[in-house]
Amino acid sequence: MIRVLIADDHAIVRQGLHQVLAGEADMTVAGEAATGEELLRMARDRGWDMVVLDLSLPGVSGLDVQRELKHIAPDLPVLILSVHAEDQYAIRALRAGARGYLTKEAAPEELVNAIRTILAGDKYVSPSMAQQLAEHVASQTPEHMHEALSDREFEVLRLLVAGKRVKEIAEAMGLSPKTVSTYRSRVLEKMHMESNADLVQYAIQERLIDPGPTP
Repeated sequence: MIRVLIADDHAIVRQGLHQVLAGEADMTVAGEAATGEELLRMARDRGWDMVVLDLSLPGVSGLDVQRELKHIAPDLPVLILSVHAEDQYAIRALRAGARGYLTKEAAPEELVNAIRTILAGDKYVSPSMAQQLAEHVASQTPEHMHEALSDREFEVLRLLVAGKRVKEIAEAMGLSPKTVSTYRSRVLEKMHMESNADLVQYAIQERLIDPGPTP
């Protein structure tokens, strides 16, 4: 039996994953975690075959959780299941040690296929993402300005363009407001911009956020 440990702060998502995997005779959701800290505690148990991890956990960033998992359980494969589009986070997640990336819009059978592919020893991304990965490896310089940001800087960028204030970002990332302000300054400097409005405009152009309905 393939024992899957899932980490997502939404109970309805965890329930949905239970239902999907219950349809497979050789798979079961054997454990659940609602926070990154809880997942890291549970990951020390060697009874898991796979972790399905959401990036948007409260407190610790999903990418930070992924890195810590590599230390706690280096042989435990992780599939990222996220609301964020592949072109936003897939490369960063794979770089952090994940074995696959799938968006929550994917069909249930794709989730099952991803789990089986990873347990067979391969990595899993969509065909379109595979092409982007190939181009990323071939390129010596970032194609887009946000690709030059560190993971923490990119997370701050994502929250800024979502309209979050510095204090809110600090609470979400478990950092001090001063540290977040420092990251914001680095983001603006690296991207050669002067204000949050510039960042929002860039994020819309690069499809990092939804511009909303056209009036």
